[in-house]
Amino acid sequence: MNRKIEINQIRKRFHRKEVLREASFQAEPGMCVGILGGNGSGKSTLLSILAGVQKPDGGEFLWQGTDLFQNPRLLARATGYVPQGTPLLEELTAWDNLLLWYDRAALQRELYEGVLAMLGIPEFIKTRVSKMSGGMKKRLSIGCAVAHSPEILLLDEPSAALDLICKERISTYFRQYKARGGILVLATHDVQELALCDRWYILKDGILVPYEYDGNVRRLVGVL
Repeated sequence: MNRKIEINQIRKRFHRKEVLREASFQAEPGMCVGILGGNGSGKSTLLSILAGVQKPDGGEFLWQGTDLFQNPRLLARATGYVPQGTPLLEELTAWDNLLLWYDRAALQRELYEGVLAMLGIPEFIKTRVSKMSGGMKKRLSIGCAVAHSPEILLLDEPSAALDLICKERISTYFRQYKARGGILVLATHDVQELALCDRWYILKDGILVPYEYDGNVRRLVGVL
């Protein structure tokens, strides 16, 4: 079965402002799509719509011949979402937050030799979220998002304001995720994450247009 995704003509309006006028792209398994754009361009809105957090005013999200917008249960199973904010319970530890997503046996296994181990979560497994650094919170958010082994990861600036060690750990996981055939949709400003992408799109004036990124950051800034 074809496991690519097709995003067709997503539209979204807030009151009189048309945030998304036409957003369309496709991605094959093992591919990372980079969504670029200035602050307030609608990147976060697009990802939250694809994650099912907000409803679009029009458009479709096709996967395996199904419009995921019409099948919320399949959408939740197929996608993992890491928003800009922290979707964690601040008063709980990393362990307790993870138990909301993993059964105990799977959690122990992943902490010992799986994705959670690779993200370095055992280092702060007993720490309350309220006491964590931004990097710890982001790694824990990713760990929660991939608990059900989604085939599509939706990531809203996942390494923003992180130190180099955190960025490298997260980047390593993303490369492995792609190698296993996962699809990444990544809203980013980070040069290291731009290099991870196979296709790039710029969201400007509500329209998503293809962009060929050649490593020239200055040219990209000029376009943005």
